[in-house]
Amino acid sequence: MGLLWATWALCAALALGFLVQPVSPTAQLALCGAAGGGMVVLWLLFPRRGLARMLFLALGTTVVIRYVYWRLTGTLPALDDPVSFGLGVVLALAELYCVLILTVSLIINVEPLARGAAPTLPEAELPTVDIFIPSYNESVEILGVTLAAARNLDYPAGRACVWLLDDGGTDQKCADADPARAETARSRRAELQALCAALGARYLTRARNEHAKAGNLNNGLTQARADLILVLDADHAPFRPFLRETVGLFAQDPKLFLVQTPHVFINPDPLERNLRTFTKMPSENEMFYGVTQAGLDKWNGSFFCGSAALLRRAALDAVGGFSGITITEDCETAFELHARGWTSAYVDRPLIAGLQPETFADFIGQRARWCQGMFQIMLLKNPLLKRGLKPIQRLCYLSSMTFWFFPLPRLIFMLAPLLHIFFDVKIFVSSIDEALAFTATYVAANMMMQNYLYGRVRWPWISELYEYVQGVYLARSIVSVMLSPRKPSFNVTNKGAGLDHDHLSSLAWPFFAIFGALVAGCATAAWRYLFEPGVTSLMLVVGLWCLFNLVIAGAALGVVAERRQPERSHSLPVTRRAVASVGGAVFEVMVERASAEGCRLHRCDGSAWPVSAGAGSVGRIVLAEAACGPLTFRQGSGLSGETWDVTFTDSGPAMFRSLAELMYGDVSALRAFLSGRHRHENLLSGSLRFLVWGVTEPVRAITYAVRDRRSVPPVAQPLTAPAVAVPARPTPTEIPSASAGSIRAYAAEEPSTLIASPVVAPAIAPDAAPLAARAAAAMLPPLATVPVPLIVPASAETPIQARRAAPPAQALEARASVSMPLTDAAWRRAVAELAAAEASAALTVATPAAASIGAAAETRLDPAAWLAEIFALAGVERAEANRADLVRGPDFRALGREPVAPATIRSAA
Repeated sequence: MGLLWATWALCAALALGFLVQPVSPTAQLALCGAAGGGMVVLWLLFPRRGLARMLFLALGTTVVIRYVYWRLTGTLPALDDPVSFGLGVVLALAELYCVLILTVSLIINVEPLARGAAPTLPEAELPTVDIFIPSYNESVEILGVTLAAARNLDYPAGRACVWLLDDGGTDQKCADADPARAETARSRRAELQALCAALGARYLTRARNEHAKAGNLNNGLTQARADLILVLDADHAPFRPFLRETVGLFAQDPKLFLVQTPHVFINPDPLERNLRTFTKMPSENEMFYGVTQAGLDKWNGSFFCGSAALLRRAALDAVGGFSGITITEDCETAFELHARGWTSAYVDRPLIAGLQPETFADFIGQRARWCQGMFQIMLLKNPLLKRGLKPIQRLCYLSSMTFWFFPLPRLIFMLAPLLHIFFDVKIFVSSIDEALAFTATYVAANMMMQNYLYGRVRWPWISELYEYVQGVYLARSIVSVMLSPRKPSFNVTNKGAGLDHDHLSSLAWPFFAIFGALVAGCATAAWRYLFEPGVTSLMLVVGLWCLFNLVIAGAALGVVAERRQPERSHSLPVTRRAVASVGGAVFEVMVERASAEGCRLHRCDGSAWPVSAGAGSVGRIVLAEAACGPLTFRQGSGLSGETWDVTFTDSGPAMFRSLAELMYGDVSALRAFLSGRHRHENLLSGSLRFLVWGVTEPVRAITYAVRDRRSVPPVAQPLTAPAVAVPARPTPTEIPSASAGSIRAYAAEEPSTLIASPVVAPAIAPDAAPLAARAAAAMLPPLATVPVPLIVPASAETPIQARRAAPPAQALEARASVSMPLTDAAWRRAVAELAAAEASAALTVATPAAASIGAAAETRLDPAAWLAEIFALAGVERAEANRADLVRGPDFRALGREPVAPATIRSAA
């Protein structure tokens, strides 16, 4: 073995010595042309495996080495110009980083491991499985489908148990000092307990929200006892064959601690939605799950990705459970177990479907957490120094961690040409001939290797676009974690948020600034090259570089120009046979797409839909080969030829069970959809498509910017108002929980013995009167008021009786805040929302006093009058600013739910 390694080292040294010989641009162009021609022949005539694959990558590496040698020896500025030399070295280091990442990726992905199917075990030998579904703030609709799909897995009864690990209903949250937040947590806990009881799952919460997701999972380990742990994110619903296609691998290898499967998403990310590529272009994560994880698997380096993974309980016990020092507990846990000698496996078959962030802001928030978490592991648990890891495993982890440095070189590449264009800083020295012979051939060889390895899962230039749109914001995250590695905290990613109109992302402004700077740079470079005396050909090279950056920046403007997407429930491709009945007519249908809201029906026999299938018609569908209840529907968007889009009318656990079987009972349709996107996009067509985005998307983004600016209402000027009377603080009363009805319905539908015992949280007393109210009441006489509805212990007075003539504006509930600074702007927003509620509905209150005299008081809100009074109150508060910075405003959500009189608002203030 030593002789073999010595031979390889000698050959490598000889090859390297040949490749670093200085040659003329003409000779370099001929050499690279020959290497590129050989790559084309190997690409077109030979399979992409074995010796042909190795030779292709060797020829590409030849071009890369020639470029690096020229770049370091012939292009750096002279030392007598320290500014140019320093900035030139920074640019060269950024390029060396890219070469390093390319080299490591070639080593890891030179021959990805393609695992066969897991062995089938006899029923009696199947391991027991605890299915953990950690949750924080996800809705009942998302959790209901995931729980039902987990309960529907193809596995023997009694050998799998589903756990909902709820971090949104902990004792800490139920005892929150804010009464509204405490009530929300208690209501959530009760509702999810009832949901678990109805679906046959176990509900588990804990005392405090410590160590984020890792702490939640470890709390589950204290109660679970199975051989394996299946971890699923709250929005990651598993397909029925998940366990059958994975558990057998644990029987093959007693040291196997992990079986990871790919994450598949049924909704587009911001780039896919805004550039409209979701149905035809592979998603960003498919490069990682389609190639990189399989490459890591070859070297026993595939790692836990937080969900869609099975872990051996004994291995977790050996390291004290899930690691929680960093905010990426998944990779950190795998890192520790690999260092202990455990092994991992990656199964490249989609077995779950989940959601990914839809808004650009949420997308950046998620990636910032990943970035900071990987840097935390690198800084706090350096893989180069970690005992127990093999050298290739160190390289695998180092590759996954150093990848997240990409924001820094990407921003350097975007902005570096502007230094020469505007300030004549010579960041590198080159002629047109040299740039063509070395730089152009390097870029071509690099793109050919990337397209050869990843073309099935990544289109040309898409990586550059993803890196740029993330890099603008992640650079700050890198600096933050480098300065304080233990500072980052875990943040839950928001998912399932609809977008009801076209608009610019709130994070769009830096992209417009960079785009404008690049436009100015291109124009200046052209003018200087054509008309300014003494300008060399270097200006042309830098100008072309700036133009390339401008195309990327233009496409990025399309990413931050958010397209409308009102759907909150995304559909999944399915192919399920069913029987439909509408108005007495019964016929066979094929369900082609399904979501939590509805599905698309296709008539199997090609006949016309029955006359009863019209507006307002109600029907039912029953799956042909599944033991689940029917789904009731009504007409959705209407009939279209042989298809019919319908909307489900059911709700509750029974609907979740039927929907889980419909959407996640068969994975074949999803796999066919993903395979349809895995088509190879060649360099020419991919480059042309990217160029079109660079030209057209800035126009759309600027259109959105103009439209958004015109739609912004003018800001009201501060008003001066005389002092007014402030009411005395009323006696609060209790509002019944809005979710009580649904909880009773869940519990009554299907009782279960699997629910954990509920934990009763202590009652929360109402806050003391706000400072402003106390101060104002001391100076002014109180006014007669109507009691305001606030949440207090059950011993409070009888709630006021109220009725609503019409529902209020939905925006009032969504945008109101229970606790806010008492500032002019905050109160103006609150009053404007009350005015909107008045415009959309008449509010009527029957107070106890009114009932005693046999009359009901109908009132109308007067925003102008109340604005004056509230500003006077705010003035009193500001006078006491040294004693209190934050006070409790009125519970506007309660005001939106119940009709109120103006006196009630005064009392709430």
